[in-house]
Order: sequence, then structure tokens, then C-alpha cells
Amino acid sequence: MLYTTGAGQTTESKQNLLIIFPVFLQWWQWLVQINNIDDFWLAQPTYIIAQAGYILAGLVTLLHAFNKGGRWPYFWLGTVLHGLYSDNFWHFVLPEYDNFWHSQTPVMLLGGRLPLHIILLYPAFMYHAAYAVYRLNLPKYAEPFAVGLLTILIDIPYDIVSVKFVHWTWHDTDPNIYDRHYWVPWNSYYFHATFAASFYYTFHASRKYFSPQVDQWTSANKKSEWISVAMATLLGMPGGVLMFIPIYHTLHDSFGIHSEVTFFLLFSIYAVFVLHGLLCLRENPKNKLHVFDYILIFQLAIHYIIYWTFVVFFNPENERSLGLHEPIGPCHEMITLTTPFGHKLSKRKYLCLEQYEEAYFDFHCVDQMPPIDNNWYLICGTKFENRAEYITILSTILFGAAVIFYGIYFQRAQVVEPQKALNKKKTK
Repeated sequence: MLYTTGAGQTTESKQNLLIIFPVFLQWWQWLVQINNIDDFWLAQPTYIIAQAGYILAGLVTLLHAFNKGGRWPYFWLGTVLHGLYSDNFWHFVLPEYDNFWHSQTPVMLLGGRLPLHIILLYPAFMYHAAYAVYRLNLPKYAEPFAVGLLTILIDIPYDIVSVKFVHWTWHDTDPNIYDRHYWVPWNSYYFHATFAASFYYTFHASRKYFSPQVDQWTSANKKSEWISVAMATLLGMPGGVLMFIPIYHTLHDSFGIHSEVTFFLLFSIYAVFVLHGLLCLRENPKNKLHVFDYILIFQLAIHYIIYWTFVVFFNPENERSLGLHEPIGPCHEMITLTTPFGHKLSKRKYLCLEQYEEAYFDFHCVDQMPPIDNNWYLICGTKFENRAEYITILSTILFGAAVIFYGIYFQRAQVVEPQKALNKKKTK
């Protein structure tokens, strides 16, 4: 009797496993997809190099965070979670606002939507920005704005060069990203500035609420730290979105002002706070640069050099991207987007092959145009209209970034307290 019952349970367990295992396997295949790296190297060598750069950046910033201790490991983890949330929220929760598609990579996540290296892109940008701001020892009110501006400075070569080499594609007619700068929506820069500033502010403000007596980068009790990570992850993105309302949505949606103007208005506001903070009397941090700081700086230099190398030595017309892109369909079908002020904006539901304006890609490398009702197809990069212009732009960015980060890390003037300055005058 015992044997029969046991056998029955064993048979039932096997049947349950036969049901559960295919479901688990299907879910796992959706969660993680592994592809042949050789195929991608032949199709998009620059993309493989860029991915290696961000994997390196993720590892270097993680090691740096653990080396520094305190709140830095929590901040690093928070940037990863913030990136996962921000990069995928619109596709899965509000798909009508979805407006970009990453090219495929050797490791893809979430049904082929998220390349592995994108998880590490956010700490590559935001951790670098936060640590540089920490070195400046700005007044607390200026720090989130400085983090936002430095995040743009680190992002801009990535944005300009990657889209030209079809590392991703944008929606062709979405009004929120229609105004472009070298095929980069001005709102992409706006996004990086506001989301980084919002995350940074929430990360510190929430912890200060729970542990007000503890220094900003000194670790408090674990409960306070994990709450601050969770709040920054969940509220960093909504806080960034809210900063679109008073400037972008008011001026662009209500008055038709170009997104370039709204971005530079935001940039100017941020710059005023940062400049005011820089002009304040303050003490420089006493700690000197250590080995891991130099490794961090070296990795940042590699980031800029990679994208400069792309525009000098590689040809975007040789890049081919097979994967998820804007769905192809009838040109007349439209969908409506509602702005925070109730304005109705429209965009095409599908990419119209007869009339699209994304000139950074075409179909010159395909034998047959992709069919209607298809979102998985091959696109081809296009030639530089003026390679010298891209080289000039990237060289200028590289020079500017080198001067700024050199000044932050190596050449800051010693600033004294007002009372100390007064005592020196009296002595003289």
C-alpha cells in the first residue's frame, strides 16, 4: 500500500514536471537569448566593440564602488535597477509611447528587447558623473544638476555615433523625438539630464530622511540604505518625467517651440545652479586619488576614444542590423498620444516604407524589402554625408571632456573658508 501510494505520487510528480518544465523553458528563452557572436562581429563589429566597452565600464565601476565602500555599492546597484526600470517601462506598460529598438547582441534579455550591456550602461554614465561631482565637493543643492550635466557629457558620443552605426533605431514619426541632432532626439539629452538628476537627488534625500545624522556617502544601517535604493529606483524615473512638464511639454506641446530650445533652456538652468555652486567658497576633499581612481579615469578615456575611433576608421554603410525594429505596416494608420496638458499628438502606427525620414539606415544590403506586418527585419547603415564633420564633432567632445575631467580630478584650486581668508589678510 505504501509502495503504491509512493509510486502514484512519483507518477503525479513526473506529470507535473512534464507540464512545468516546458513552461519554465519557454519563459527562460524569453528572458535570456544567447546568439552567435561571430555572426554579430561580421554584421556589426562596432556594436561588439561598444558592448565590450560597457561591460568593462560596468566591472570597473563596480570594483571602484566596493573599493570606496560606504554608499557607493548601493549607488551602483541603484543605477542598474534604475536603468532596467527606465529602459523598459514604456514598452511593457505604455507601449504606445515606445519609440526605440536596440539592435540584437550575443546576449539579449526580455524577449529580445534589452541587450545585456545596456544594464551596465547606466552605471557607466551615472556612477562616473556622481563620483566626479563628489570630487568637486559642491554645495548639496548643486550636486543633482552637476550629475545631470556630466551624464550628458558622457552620453553624447554614444548617442551621436551609435545611432549612425545602427546600434539602435528610433520611431520615425513620434512627435516627442521628432526634433533631432545628428539623428539623436534632443529629448534624449533632456532625458539623461533629468533622469540622472532625479535619481541622484532621490537616492540621497530618502536616506537623509531615515538617517539624518549620517554623512552623505557614509553607509548607515542596511534598512535605510535598501529603502533609499528602492525609492531612487522607483521614483528616479517619474521625477525625471515630471521635469519634462514645465519646460518641454509647456513650450513644445502648447507653443510649438523646437526641442533644441527646450533642451538648452533646461541646460542653462542646470548650468546656473552648477556655476553658482562652483563659485561658492568650499573646501576640496582631502582624500587623494588612489589606484582604483586612476583605473576609473582610464576606463572613461577608453569610452571616448572608442567612439572617436568609430567615426575615423569604420564605415557605417557596412553595418547591418537584423532584429526588432519599428513595425512595418500601412502608412495611413495613426495612433494618438495625450500630453500632460491634454493635447492630442499623433504618429504613424507603423513604419511607412514609401515615406520615412530615418536617413541613418536604408535597405541597400537586402535582396528583398521586408513585408508588411513585420517587426523583425534587416536594415543597413548609410554612408557619412560628411565624415570630417563627425570627426570634428567627436574630437571637440573628446577635447572638452578631457579638459573638464582633468580639471575635476587633477587641477582643482585649493579653496579656503572665509574666516581663514580673513585671518590671512589680517596677518598681512
